[in-house]
Amino acid sequence: MNDVLATERLVLRPVRPGDLAELRAHWTAPDVRRFLFDGAVLSSEEIAEIIKSSEQDFATSGYGLWTVRRREVAELVGTAGLRPLEELGLEVVYSLAPTAWGQGYATEAARAVLDHALTTLGLPEVLAEVDEDNTASVAVVERLGMTPFETVEGLLGPMVRYRRTR
Repeated sequence: MNDVLATERLVLRPVRPGDLAELRAHWTAPDVRRFLFDGAVLSSEEIAEIIKSSEQDFATSGYGLWTVRRREVAELVGTAGLRPLEELGLEVVYSLAPTAWGQGYATEAARAVLDHALTTLGLPEVLAEVDEDNTASVAVVERLGMTPFETVEGLLGPMVRYRRTR
């Protein structure tokens, strides 16, 4: 199975060990991590474990975490992927560099992942969990056609859970 996803403007490639330095720089940027990892700063070891886990998930299940890059530029603009949300199912996740905000890249990348999940993988639904105060991510999941189904308490405040079915 080809795990590379492409959109009109983006290429999503599964993360690999060689991405560690770029991912660390991206995920430790204060504006990026504000709503990621409950605001924690991940160590290189923790990021290496995320990469290893993603590689295993791709090998066994056809999903994981992708780097997001513009087609014409090699620079990392973000990440997108699928991961388990507790025992509920898989959730779509994404992060974007501030220099790429406001250009529709988060929606475009997340839509590619969502389409992969619902069509290629044949999942009956995909979930998302968004910090209630993260208005940009709320807008992304709503543009993806996801609808809220519950609110739970997160470490940093209320989290709204969304779903999209086939």
